[in-house]
Amino acid sequence: MKFTDLVFVYIFMAALIPIYFIGRKTTYRNIVLVAFSLIFYAWSSLEWLGLLLISVTVNYFLGLMIDKFRGTGKAKIGVALSLVFSLGMLGVFKYTDFFIRNINGISGADIPQTGLALPIGISFYTFQIISYIMDVYWGKTEVQRNYGKLLLYISLFPQLVAGPIVRYNTIADAIDKRTSSYDDISTGITRFIFGFGKKVIIANSLYEIVEQYFGNDLTLLSTAGTWYAVILYALYVYYDFSGYSDMAIGLGRIFGFKFDENFRYPFVSKSITEFWQRWHISLGTFFRDYLLYVPIFGKRRKYMGLLLVWFCTGFWHGASWNYIIWGLYFGLFVFIEQLLGKKRLKKIPAVIMHIYAKLIIIIGFGIFYFNDASGGIAALGTFFGNLVGANGNMLIDLGTQTSFMNNIFLITAAIVFSTPVIPTLRKKLQTSNAGQNAVGISTVVSNTAILVVGTLMLVSSTNNPFLYWQF
Repeated sequence: MKFTDLVFVYIFMAALIPIYFIGRKTTYRNIVLVAFSLIFYAWSSLEWLGLLLISVTVNYFLGLMIDKFRGTGKAKIGVALSLVFSLGMLGVFKYTDFFIRNINGISGADIPQTGLALPIGISFYTFQIISYIMDVYWGKTEVQRNYGKLLLYISLFPQLVAGPIVRYNTIADAIDKRTSSYDDISTGITRFIFGFGKKVIIANSLYEIVEQYFGNDLTLLSTAGTWYAVILYALYVYYDFSGYSDMAIGLGRIFGFKFDENFRYPFVSKSITEFWQRWHISLGTFFRDYLLYVPIFGKRRKYMGLLLVWFCTGFWHGASWNYIIWGLYFGLFVFIEQLLGKKRLKKIPAVIMHIYAKLIIIIGFGIFYFNDASGGIAALGTFFGNLVGANGNMLIDLGTQTSFMNNIFLITAAIVFSTPVIPTLRKKLQTSNAGQNAVGISTVVSNTAILVVGTLMLVSSTNNPFLYWQF
């Protein structure tokens, strides 16, 4: 079950909300959320529900062990066991066949692949478990002695299958005591519907265009056609994932949880470093806090830590070399920017920095899209081939011009909503009573329109992919 499934919107949530709010005690509401979260997960991945419960149970007892023997070697053993178990489960299900394919390719062996399916959400809930265990070990948070409350933290359905990666500290107090005011519910519903529109109306529409280009023979694409498709793909990934994050944050707010932001208009960035401070923030801060300063060969090595972070950033996204290359590609530019320093970068005209950042980002998404080397090479050939005379493809074609004109309103909306233009206008309007009333009315109208249009699109279409579902 996804947030954009009509069953979720009109049945699951319609059942959950009255059952949840009929009771006022936090204990009752926690039980309701745990029950519905497990139903939510089982709906999509019943066969892996046991693995989720085992992961929570094992780490519950290891957390207690770490707390009991704090400051001793036994606490370190507890951390090691947790990391081995959690990362081991992630490695087995996500990367086993990747390593088998590469061993076969290098050695010429014929080791059969396992064909293991990837448990939904394992990449996200594994990192939440790790952050909890490490924070308990470092004394940044108190161990959770109530199994049900730890289960709620890990299984909470708004962030279970696709993030954002929520730290235990962020919602620890809310697990014990929380309220949902009218403002919380109203803000949460609006945030959910806004994310719903980003995902269903914009992302799904962009995906159809991208597939028209990249789903066929890449060598026939014009240079402009390839750039057009990759730019739309970058926008698609943003709306796909940020829309889902908006829905998660909105759902959490309805039930009294305040999750941290996961996207802050990344395409307005003037550098790659800034881009990654705005893109998938929960993943970036996770690697920064738990991996960047890991002692490598007994010492903290800044650039080795940076290499490890960006390798893991790519590898986390998928068991394929294009994801690793994608991570290291961005890591290279972050490294270059660190060498240059903030003072030198500020001296470069803003226009040039914006152009530089957009080019690197767009090319990066070209790397991200293609799982197979042949597809990536073909795309790069049409990316730059016409410019260097490497192939005979035309610079621009009539089909791309027609597609652009036919989708001009969609593309314009996608660009505008990827910037803080609308929030800035809303903020300015709210400085007066008349403006506040206008914003309130426009919010109700836009929420209704988005929900109706999005619902009609889902009813009439079988195209409802979610990219990060596979991660």
